[in-house]
Amino acid sequence: MRNSLLQFIYKLGRLLRDKFHQYNPGLPYLITILVALVIVVLGINLFIELTDTLESDMLNAWDSRVTEFVLSYRNPALTKYFIFVTDVGDVYGYLAILVIATILSYFVFKQWKYVLQIVLVLALASISNVILKRFIDRARPSIEHLVTVETLSYPSGHAMSAMAFYGFLIYLVTRFRMNRFLKALCITALVLFILSIGISRIYLGVHFPSDIAGGFIAGFIWVIFCILLFNVIELFRRDPKT
Repeated sequence: MRNSLLQFIYKLGRLLRDKFHQYNPGLPYLITILVALVIVVLGINLFIELTDTLESDMLNAWDSRVTEFVLSYRNPALTKYFIFVTDVGDVYGYLAILVIATILSYFVFKQWKYVLQIVLVLALASISNVILKRFIDRARPSIEHLVTVETLSYPSGHAMSAMAFYGFLIYLVTRFRMNRFLKALCITALVLFILSIGISRIYLGVHFPSDIAGGFIAGFIWVIFCILLFNVIELFRRDPKT
């Protein structure tokens, strides 16, 4: 599979080089497409490598050490915070953010495409997470759960959705014309929120750290894949003759 993907990138690279002069106005899109392809291939390979080592002693020892470290900080205040964070990283949290994004798209950006793109990224991550959980079939940690869970463990749906949803928001923020300080503040806040959602699942006892790592990797793959897809669409939209 890895060789096939690399071969595809090589052939696409040759095609783009042959068409370079024709697509010169779309050079930023070409660069984004090529970089995204490479990252997707590397991301898929990393996710497969991690999944293959789920039962290894080394990974189990790492999971235990990280979990013990996180649980050692349990206290009432942090518990309330992480329950809030994990709730925001669930269905109702995403619906609230989508409502805000819809309002901004209508009144500020005057475009609906951003909302549609965000919905697509989240839908792909959510659907693929259900499939991966059933295929890999990893049980939840046996430690005390501070929240109720009913699904399987790997990869973490919260981590995967958070990375896909808020990760794509980070991409959109980087493209918007806005004050640099405000942009940096938004990106920092989103990154910290993604990390908080991941840590919350370990803190609440419902995921192994490797579940979170797998979820982050898989969610990041979807972010980059969708960036690739949207840039390809934009490139061909700018030149319908191709």
